[in-house]
Amino acid sequence: MIGVIGEALVDLIIAPDGSVAAHLGGGPYNAARAAGRLGAEVSFYGALSLDRFGQRLAGQLAADGVDVSHAMRVEQPTTLAAAELDEDGAATYRFYTSGTSAPMFDGAAVNPADVDLIFTGGLSLVLQPMANELERLVRSLDDRAVLMVDVNCRPLIIDDRENYQRRAEQILSRAHVIKVSTDDLRYLLPDFTPLAAARMLAGSGTSVVLLTDGRADVTILTRAGERSVPVPRVDVVDTVGAGDSFCGGFMASAQARGSKLNSGALSLDQLADIVGDAVAVSALACQRAGADPPTASEVSGWRVD
Repeated sequence: MIGVIGEALVDLIIAPDGSVAAHLGGGPYNAARAAGRLGAEVSFYGALSLDRFGQRLAGQLAADGVDVSHAMRVEQPTTLAAAELDEDGAATYRFYTSGTSAPMFDGAAVNPADVDLIFTGGLSLVLQPMANELERLVRSLDDRAVLMVDVNCRPLIIDDRENYQRRAEQILSRAHVIKVSTDDLRYLLPDFTPLAAARMLAGSGTSVVLLTDGRADVTILTRAGERSVPVPRVDVVDTVGAGDSFCGGFMASAQARGSKLNSGALSLDQLADIVGDAVAVSALACQRAGADPPTASEVSGWRVD
Protein backbone atom coordinates (compact mmCIF):
# COMPACT_ATOMS: atom_id res chain seq x y z
CA MET A 1 0.00 0.00 0.00
CA ILE A 2 1.13 3.53 -0.85
CA GLY A 3 0.27 6.15 1.78
CA VAL A 4 0.16 9.73 0.48
CA ILE A 5 0.55 12.62 2.92
CA GLY A 6 0.04 16.25 1.97
CA GLU A 7 -2.16 18.96 0.60
CA ALA A 8 -5.40 18.72 -1.32
CA LEU A 9 -6.56 22.05 -2.72
CA VAL A 10 -8.25 23.76 -5.63
CA ASP A 11 -6.16 25.30 -8.42
CA LEU A 12 -7.61 28.43 -9.97
CA ILE A 13 -5.98 28.25 -13.42
CA ILE A 14 -5.56 31.74 -14.87
CA ALA A 15 -4.92 31.64 -18.62
CA PRO A 16 -2.88 34.31 -20.44
CA ASP A 17 -6.15 35.85 -21.66
CA GLY A 18 -7.36 36.24 -18.06
CA SER A 19 -9.96 33.48 -18.08
CA VAL A 20 -10.18 31.40 -14.89
CA ALA A 21 -11.04 27.73 -14.41
CA ALA A 22 -11.13 25.75 -11.15
CA HIS A 23 -9.32 22.40 -11.05
CA LEU A 24 -8.80 19.96 -8.19
CA GLY A 25 -5.13 19.83 -7.20
CA GLY A 26 -2.31 19.82 -4.69
CA GLY A 27 0.96 17.99 -5.32
CA PRO A 28 0.45 14.90 -3.12
CA TYR A 29 -3.26 14.83 -4.03
CA ASN A 30 -2.39 14.75 -7.73
CA ALA A 31 0.23 12.05 -7.17
CA ALA A 32 -2.31 9.91 -5.30
CA ARG A 33 -4.81 10.28 -8.13
CA ALA A 34 -2.19 9.40 -10.73
CA ALA A 35 -1.16 6.27 -8.86
CA GLY A 36 -4.77 5.27 -8.30
CA ARG A 37 -5.71 5.75 -11.96
CA LEU A 38 -2.82 3.49 -12.89
CA GLY A 39 -4.16 0.71 -10.68
CA ALA A 40 -1.93 1.11 -7.64
CA GLU A 41 -3.13 0.46 -4.09
CA VAL A 42 -3.01 3.92 -2.51
CA SER A 43 -4.51 5.74 0.48
CA PHE A 44 -4.71 9.52 1.00
CA TYR A 45 -3.95 10.84 4.50
CA GLY A 46 -4.29 14.59 3.97
CA ALA A 47 -6.99 16.84 5.42
CA LEU A 48 -10.14 17.49 3.37
CA SER A 49 -12.67 20.22 4.04
CA LEU A 50 -16.34 19.48 4.60
CA ASP A 51 -17.21 22.27 2.15
CA ARG A 52 -18.31 21.74 -1.45
CA PHE A 53 -14.76 21.79 -2.80
CA GLY A 54 -13.71 19.29 -0.14
CA GLN A 55 -16.54 16.98 -1.14
CA ARG A 56 -15.38 17.19 -4.76
CA LEU A 57 -11.78 16.47 -3.75
CA ALA A 58 -12.80 13.40 -1.76
CA GLY A 59 -15.16 12.20 -4.46
CA GLN A 60 -12.53 12.44 -7.17
CA LEU A 61 -10.00 10.49 -5.10
CA ALA A 62 -12.52 7.72 -4.59
CA ALA A 63 -13.46 7.74 -8.29
CA ASP A 64 -9.78 7.29 -9.15
CA GLY A 65 -9.43 4.26 -6.89
CA VAL A 66 -7.81 6.01 -3.91
CA ASP A 67 -8.81 5.01 -0.37
CA VAL A 68 -10.02 8.12 1.50
CA SER A 69 -11.03 6.41 4.75
CA HIS A 70 -7.90 7.74 6.52
CA ALA A 71 -8.28 11.35 5.37
CA MET A 72 -9.19 13.90 8.04
CA ARG A 73 -12.45 15.80 7.42
CA VAL A 74 -12.24 19.34 8.81
CA GLU A 75 -14.44 22.43 9.06
CA GLN A 76 -11.86 24.83 7.61
CA PRO A 77 -12.52 25.90 3.98
CA THR A 78 -10.57 24.30 1.16
CA THR A 79 -7.11 25.69 0.47
CA LEU A 80 -6.78 27.60 -2.82
CA ALA A 81 -3.89 28.08 -5.26
CA ALA A 82 -3.87 30.57 -8.13
CA ALA A 83 -1.81 29.22 -11.04
CA GLU A 84 -1.00 31.91 -13.61
CA LEU A 85 -0.02 30.41 -16.98
CA ASP A 86 2.44 32.00 -19.38
CA GLU A 87 2.28 31.65 -23.17
CA ASP A 88 4.18 28.31 -22.98
CA GLY A 89 1.78 26.83 -20.43
CA ALA A 90 4.21 27.08 -17.49
CA ALA A 91 2.55 27.94 -14.17
CA THR A 92 3.47 30.47 -11.48
CA TYR A 93 1.65 29.82 -8.19
CA ARG A 94 0.22 31.97 -5.41
CA PHE A 95 -1.38 30.25 -2.44
CA TYR A 96 -4.23 31.13 -0.08
CA THR A 97 -3.66 28.96 3.00
CA SER A 98 -4.39 30.84 6.23
CA GLY A 99 -7.24 29.23 8.15
CA THR A 100 -7.81 26.59 5.45
CA SER A 101 -8.00 22.80 5.36
CA ALA A 102 -4.69 21.54 3.95
CA PRO A 103 -2.44 22.48 6.92
CA MET A 104 -4.60 20.49 9.38
CA PHE A 105 -2.88 17.11 8.83
CA ASP A 106 -2.48 15.00 11.99
CA GLY A 107 0.46 12.58 11.95
CA ALA A 108 -1.29 10.31 14.45
CA ALA A 109 -3.65 9.27 11.64
CA VAL A 110 -0.81 7.38 9.93
CA ASN A 111 0.18 3.92 11.09
CA PRO A 112 3.43 3.14 9.23
CA ALA A 113 2.71 -0.57 9.60
CA ASP A 114 -0.27 -0.14 7.26
CA VAL A 115 1.77 1.17 4.32
CA ASP A 116 4.77 -0.06 2.36
CA LEU A 117 5.66 3.34 0.90
CA ILE A 118 4.97 6.82 2.30
CA PHE A 119 4.93 9.66 -0.22
CA THR A 120 4.99 13.34 0.68
CA GLY A 121 6.41 16.72 -0.32
CA GLY A 122 5.40 20.13 -1.62
CA LEU A 123 3.47 22.27 0.84
CA SER A 124 3.72 19.47 3.43
CA LEU A 125 7.19 20.82 4.18
CA VAL A 126 5.89 24.37 4.70
CA LEU A 127 2.35 24.70 6.05
CA GLN A 128 1.78 24.49 9.81
CA PRO A 129 0.87 22.44 11.75
CA MET A 130 1.26 19.92 8.90
CA ALA A 131 5.02 20.46 8.48
CA ASN A 132 5.80 19.80 12.15
CA GLU A 133 3.47 16.80 12.19
CA LEU A 134 5.21 15.39 9.12
CA GLU A 135 8.66 15.92 10.61
CA ARG A 136 7.66 14.08 13.80
CA LEU A 137 6.18 11.23 11.78
CA VAL A 138 9.32 10.86 9.65
CA ARG A 139 11.50 10.74 12.76
CA SER A 140 9.37 7.89 14.12
CA LEU A 141 9.68 5.67 11.04
CA ASP A 142 11.61 2.44 11.38
CA ASP A 143 13.92 0.97 8.77
CA ARG A 144 11.11 -1.00 7.11
CA ALA A 145 9.15 2.05 5.99
CA VAL A 146 10.04 3.38 2.54
CA LEU A 147 9.85 7.17 2.18
CA MET A 148 9.60 9.03 -1.13
CA VAL A 149 9.71 12.84 -1.17
CA ASP A 150 8.94 15.21 -4.02
CA VAL A 151 10.61 18.44 -2.85
CA ASN A 152 8.50 20.68 -5.14
CA CYS A 153 9.61 24.00 -3.61
CA ARG A 154 7.19 26.93 -3.64
CA PRO A 155 9.37 29.93 -2.67
CA LEU A 156 6.45 32.38 -2.72
CA ILE A 157 4.90 30.66 0.30
CA ILE A 158 8.10 30.11 2.31
CA ASP A 159 8.47 32.92 4.85
CA ASP A 160 11.38 31.39 6.80
CA ARG A 161 13.88 30.01 4.32
CA GLU A 162 16.39 28.87 6.95
CA ASN A 163 13.80 26.86 8.88
CA TYR A 164 12.43 25.41 5.65
CA GLN A 165 15.91 24.29 4.58
CA ARG A 166 16.51 22.70 8.00
CA ARG A 167 13.21 20.80 7.88
CA ALA A 168 13.77 19.70 4.29
CA GLU A 169 17.25 18.47 5.17
CA GLN A 170 15.89 16.43 8.08
CA ILE A 171 13.15 14.82 6.01
CA LEU A 172 15.31 14.22 2.94
CA SER A 173 17.99 12.56 5.08
CA ARG A 174 15.45 9.81 5.86
CA ALA A 175 14.13 9.45 2.29
CA HIS A 176 14.84 6.43 0.08
CA VAL A 177 13.65 8.17 -3.09
CA ILE A 178 13.93 11.92 -3.72
CA LYS A 179 12.33 13.54 -6.73
CA VAL A 180 13.77 17.01 -7.17
CA SER A 181 13.87 19.58 -9.98
CA THR A 182 16.75 21.81 -10.97
CA ASP A 183 14.70 24.78 -9.70
CA ASP A 184 14.21 23.04 -6.33
CA LEU A 185 17.96 22.56 -5.95
CA ARG A 186 18.76 26.14 -6.93
CA TYR A 187 16.58 27.20 -4.00
CA LEU A 188 17.69 24.56 -1.50
CA LEU A 189 21.42 24.49 -2.31
CA PRO A 190 22.20 27.71 -4.19
CA ASP A 191 25.97 27.33 -3.76
CA PHE A 192 26.06 24.26 -6.00
CA THR A 193 24.99 23.46 -9.53
CA PRO A 194 21.79 21.37 -9.59
CA LEU A 195 23.69 18.29 -10.78
CA ALA A 196 26.33 18.67 -8.07
CA ALA A 197 23.61 19.12 -5.47
CA ALA A 198 21.78 16.02 -6.72
CA ARG A 199 25.00 14.04 -6.49
CA MET A 200 25.40 15.16 -2.89
CA LEU A 201 21.91 13.89 -2.09
CA ALA A 202 22.58 10.58 -3.83
CA GLY A 203 25.80 10.13 -1.89
CA SER A 204 24.23 10.84 1.50
CA GLY A 205 22.48 7.48 1.86
CA THR A 206 19.42 8.04 -0.33
CA SER A 207 18.79 5.03 -2.54
CA VAL A 208 17.56 6.99 -5.59
CA VAL A 209 17.52 10.65 -6.65
CA LEU A 210 15.35 11.58 -9.63
CA LEU A 211 16.44 14.92 -11.10
CA THR A 212 13.98 16.59 -13.48
CA ASP A 213 14.51 19.68 -15.63
CA GLY A 214 11.38 20.54 -17.58
CA ARG A 215 11.63 19.13 -21.10
CA ALA A 216 15.20 17.89 -20.57
CA ASP A 217 16.07 14.27 -19.79
CA VAL A 218 15.36 12.88 -16.32
CA THR A 219 18.60 11.95 -14.54
CA ILE A 220 18.64 8.96 -12.18
CA LEU A 221 21.38 9.16 -9.56
CA THR A 222 22.40 6.41 -7.17
CA ARG A 223 25.64 5.58 -5.38
CA ALA A 224 26.21 2.98 -8.10
CA GLY A 225 26.02 5.45 -10.99
CA GLU A 226 23.82 7.70 -13.13
CA ARG A 227 21.46 7.22 -16.05
CA SER A 228 19.45 9.59 -18.25
CA VAL A 229 15.91 8.84 -19.42
CA PRO A 230 14.61 10.89 -22.38
CA VAL A 231 11.49 13.03 -22.18
CA PRO A 232 9.33 12.93 -25.34
CA ARG A 233 8.35 16.09 -27.19
CA VAL A 234 4.62 16.70 -26.88
CA ASP A 235 2.21 19.57 -27.49
CA VAL A 236 1.98 21.08 -24.00
CA VAL A 237 -1.35 22.51 -22.87
CA ASP A 238 0.08 23.30 -19.43
CA THR A 239 2.51 21.78 -16.93
CA VAL A 240 0.12 21.81 -13.97
CA GLY A 241 0.47 18.46 -12.19
CA ALA A 242 3.18 17.16 -14.53
CA GLY A 243 5.68 16.45 -11.77
CA ASP A 244 2.96 15.01 -9.55
CA SER A 245 1.86 12.66 -12.33
CA PHE A 246 5.50 11.64 -12.76
CA CYS A 247 5.65 10.71 -9.07
CA GLY A 248 2.38 8.80 -9.21
CA GLY A 249 3.60 6.96 -12.27
CA PHE A 250 6.89 6.10 -10.59
CA MET A 251 5.17 4.72 -7.49
CA ALA A 252 2.60 2.74 -9.48
CA SER A 253 5.27 1.23 -11.71
CA ALA A 254 7.48 0.32 -8.76
CA GLN A 255 4.55 -1.28 -6.96
CA ALA A 256 3.46 -3.24 -10.05
CA ARG A 257 7.00 -4.51 -10.56
CA GLY A 258 7.45 -5.42 -6.87
CA SER A 259 10.53 -3.21 -6.69
CA LYS A 260 12.18 -2.79 -3.29
CA LEU A 261 12.98 0.91 -3.20
CA ASN A 262 14.62 0.87 0.23
CA SER A 263 17.23 -1.76 -0.50
CA GLY A 264 19.49 0.03 -2.97
CA ALA A 265 19.52 -3.24 -4.90
CA LEU A 266 17.76 -2.01 -8.03
CA SER A 267 20.04 -1.69 -11.03
CA LEU A 268 20.11 1.44 -13.18
CA ASP A 269 18.40 -0.58 -15.93
CA GLN A 270 15.55 -1.48 -13.57
CA LEU A 271 15.22 2.09 -12.37
CA ALA A 272 15.27 3.37 -15.97
CA ASP A 273 12.31 1.11 -16.77
CA ILE A 274 10.33 2.54 -13.84
CA VAL A 275 11.28 6.13 -14.69
CA GLY A 276 10.35 5.51 -18.33
CA ASP A 277 6.85 4.60 -17.20
CA ALA A 278 6.71 7.73 -15.05
CA VAL A 279 7.85 9.95 -17.94
CA ALA A 280 5.09 8.56 -20.15
CA VAL A 281 2.48 9.37 -17.49
CA SER A 282 3.81 12.92 -17.13
CA ALA A 283 3.97 13.48 -20.89
CA LEU A 284 0.30 12.61 -21.25
CA ALA A 285 -0.66 14.83 -18.31
CA CYS A 286 1.04 17.81 -19.99
CA GLN A 287 -1.34 17.51 -22.92
CA ARG A 288 -4.36 18.27 -20.73
CA ALA A 289 -5.55 21.34 -18.85
CA GLY A 290 -4.95 21.28 -15.12
CA ALA A 291 -3.93 18.23 -13.13
CA ASP A 292 -5.61 15.39 -15.01
CA PRO A 293 -3.40 12.27 -14.89
CA PRO A 294 -3.94 9.50 -17.43
CA THR A 295 -5.28 6.01 -16.79
CA ALA A 296 -3.31 2.82 -17.36
CA SER A 297 -5.07 2.20 -20.68
CA GLU A 298 -4.20 5.71 -21.89
CA VAL A 299 -0.53 5.22 -21.01
CA SER A 300 -0.37 2.05 -23.08
CA GLY A 301 1.80 2.72 -26.10
CA TRP A 302 3.53 5.71 -24.48
CA ARG A 303 6.37 3.74 -22.94
CA VAL A 304 9.65 5.64 -23.45
CA ASP A 305 12.67 3.51 -24.43
